[in-house]
Amino acid sequence: MNFAAAVLTETGRPLTVERLTLGALADNDVVVSVRATSLCHTDLEAVRGDLGVPVPFVPGHEAAGVVQWVGKAVTHLAVGDHVITSWNPHCNGCFYCMRQQSVLCQQYRDRSPAAWHFDGRPRLFLDENPVHQLMYSGSFAELCVVTADCAVPISKEMPFDRACLIGCGVMTGVGAVLNVAKVEAGSSVCVIGCGSVGLSAIQGARLAGAERIIAVDRDAHKLQLASTFGATHALLADEHLNGALAELTWGRGADYVFEAAGNPVAFRASLELVRVGGNVIWLGKLPAQENLSLRWSTLMGEKRIVRASYGGAVPKRDFPMLVDAYFKGTLLLDEYITDRIKLADINMGLDRLARGIDIRSVIEF
Repeated sequence: MNFAAAVLTETGRPLTVERLTLGALADNDVVVSVRATSLCHTDLEAVRGDLGVPVPFVPGHEAAGVVQWVGKAVTHLAVGDHVITSWNPHCNGCFYCMRQQSVLCQQYRDRSPAAWHFDGRPRLFLDENPVHQLMYSGSFAELCVVTADCAVPISKEMPFDRACLIGCGVMTGVGAVLNVAKVEAGSSVCVIGCGSVGLSAIQGARLAGAERIIAVDRDAHKLQLASTFGATHALLADEHLNGALAELTWGRGADYVFEAAGNPVAFRASLELVRVGGNVIWLGKLPAQENLSLRWSTLMGEKRIVRASYGGAVPKRDFPMLVDAYFKGTLLLDEYITDRIKLADINMGLDRLARGIDIRSVIEF
């Protein structure tokens, strides 16, 4: 199989579109013909070199497409099925998988730095030289190879450009509310950072029946967008933030605070804006070796802090649920898409993402 893919061959240089081949496919593999894949900040971090992904590699991990080939051990999929891909393969048998924590799968974490396929061997080749896959995926390509668990069948009526959004950002934000925090109806929720993940947390809070959903951002335009997704109140992240939020939460602070901005100021703010006995869920991230300083007093008061990476995702359960919510009109997806591009425009798309222009840019094939 010969196909086009965006490849980073050297850190600090633009991606180039190359012709790759597939090889060494295994019995549990699924080859997906990618119809749409969206650009995520994790892709940008990887291309910048922040994640230490070995080169050459193919970025991309939010994708939807059509099954083109299945290994002989794959029983729940057939050629022609429409799927959303997940970036979290798991062994189903380790200490963590047995406790329904697949995002902590031992094999997943042990082999992630090598950026090969889940079994530790390459599937992509450039002139017979192996090419790495970001996050066991590498979806900035016409074809993507994933394990059987990571190809989740969905309705053929679902548009690919909206389906791909579910695979990471939407799942992370909505799932953080419904699966991780288990937000109670009638509660107050504050979301710091109104990018894709933050807007998804706002949608999750709306779906959970939160009474007050308070969006916080430095960008007034993003706060307007947050109201479209379900925010009942919008606050600028300025020197008046703490007092303004206190007024909206009866002087207590929010029951739940979701940090989705990924900067030190936002992490510190999340602890100041939550009430005593409340819940803080960190969705953003800093460079792995960066220190975060906090005032000890902001940790007091029996506050509970959780770092969530994938919204407690069970893709085979959650992806179809989110697709169904889209069809019912309770989950917005169209509004995330601020640009549609071709594979050849990948560097422009990443630049727009870095400059904060796009919520989600989608590569369509």
